[in-house]
Amino acid sequence: MSGAGRIAAGALAAAAAGPAIAALVPPGVLLSLLAQACIYAILALSVGVLARQNGMVSFGHAAMFGAGAYLAGIGLGAPGLLPAEAALPLAVLAVAAVCFGLGLIVVRVHGIAFAMLTLALGQACFEAANKARGVTGGADGLTVALPREIFGLPAATFQRAEGMFLIAWLAMVALAALAALLARSRFGLLTEAIRENEERARFLGYGTVLPRAAVFALSGGIAAAGGVLYVLYNGFVSPETVHWSVSGSALIMALLGGTRTVWGPLAGAAVYFLLREQLVEVTERWLGLLGILLVLVMVFLPDGLSGLPRRLRRRHGAEA
Repeated sequence: MSGAGRIAAGALAAAAAGPAIAALVPPGVLLSLLAQACIYAILALSVGVLARQNGMVSFGHAAMFGAGAYLAGIGLGAPGLLPAEAALPLAVLAVAAVCFGLGLIVVRVHGIAFAMLTLALGQACFEAANKARGVTGGADGLTVALPREIFGLPAATFQRAEGMFLIAWLAMVALAALAALLARSRFGLLTEAIRENEERARFLGYGTVLPRAAVFALSGGIAAAGGVLYVLYNGFVSPETVHWSVSGSALIMALLGGTRTVWGPLAGAAVYFLLREQLVEVTERWLGLLGILLVLVMVFLPDGLSGLPRRLRRRHGAEA
């Protein structure tokens, strides 16, 4: 079976697992937690795509997540202007287009400078969301009234935990499959080559800015898709959604799961949400305990939790 065939088969199997999980988990707090985990897993996936393909760490992806949520909310709040079926994809495409334009500038910067630049841009978006009260509702946030139907589904489906879990799960699987196909494509191999040695790629005649900007745009679009699901589920978005701490949480998820595999950030998001729920009940300093766990993972599993199977196979092979 070809690489694309394996990815398609894996995506179909993962998609089929969603309804099974929904059937096994009783409606309530746990299913709502899983729905939120899937939404934030999409944000973590976007951070992972940028790290995997461009070798860049972003502290500003909450801005793209929040921008998708705000644009979708504004579009849904003006039903006479655009139908919901057009407003939601346009919100994602608009964020991706802006990210491509910004990417033409910011991807020229590397390392910690890039991380600080994305942090500054993200916080600028946070301040804009706070100040533009006429558009975003300011610190009070933006309450969104959903239309009666969206893509033929009742609006209540998007705001019930069981409905949103399935929708977010399928979206997460589809976007992960897209990221996996990208990584195996000629374009993905080119961006990885640029990541490893940009100067050599230039010497071979390849442009490096446009591919890196395209990856930045794709990463931003994935984050915006998560933001769209967020506002559909909650019916509300506030500037806190754009705050750098949300970017930090997404980065923790990606690092915890590992960015060398496509599914690593998704696993990291699941572990993050489940651990957080347990630690919050034990201590108010749960974030410190989570930080200790992240340090331990980075020391003993540099590739994250997703690197554990490969390490076990390698050890088993050495023993054999």
